[in-house]
Amino acid sequence: MLLALLMGGCSSLLPRARNESSSFKSFEEARNAIDGLVPMKSNVAELSRLGIDPTQQPNITILTQADVVRRFVPSALLKREDLDPGVLACLEARDACRGWEMTASRINKKRTGNFLADFTNFSRHAETTGWRFNALILLVNDVVVYRAWGGQPSVNEKEVSTNPLGPLQEMGPAIIVNP
Repeated sequence: MLLALLMGGCSSLLPRARNESSSFKSFEEARNAIDGLVPMKSNVAELSRLGIDPTQQPNITILTQADVVRRFVPSALLKREDLDPGVLACLEARDACRGWEMTASRINKKRTGNFLADFTNFSRHAETTGWRFNALILLVNDVVVYRAWGGQPSVNEKEVSTNPLGPLQEMGPAIIVNP
């Protein structure tokens, strides 16, 4: 009976992990919040109402004007006139310019497969699912002048590792002693 238990329904004994770094429930919810911002009209109060507030939500980095300049300084390929008007407004505002860089995600990691093979380190199967989102918001005097977003709407990764020697696989490097 113990063997049947180990061979069958023991996948629930395998490790699981969850990373929830946002108050947003989905990629679409985060995207809609950023898309709902109207450059030159939306303000900090509206950002806070949408749940975008560096004092309330984790993983929002406050950027200084110098940080914004480093991100948008024109290169040989990109001229000043190629920049978005909101970016230019922020750069010209100098000390009144600041940015918020937001990263949000919901990632689930789950080991699947045979419990006994996983436990004895012969074969491990891991699945990572969820989403990752990032956004950049530029503000001048607490008014949004620019917003952009990106990320991965769907994360679906599968990892399979096989160790023919099982628990002995890692023993080799451990017993080698450097003189």
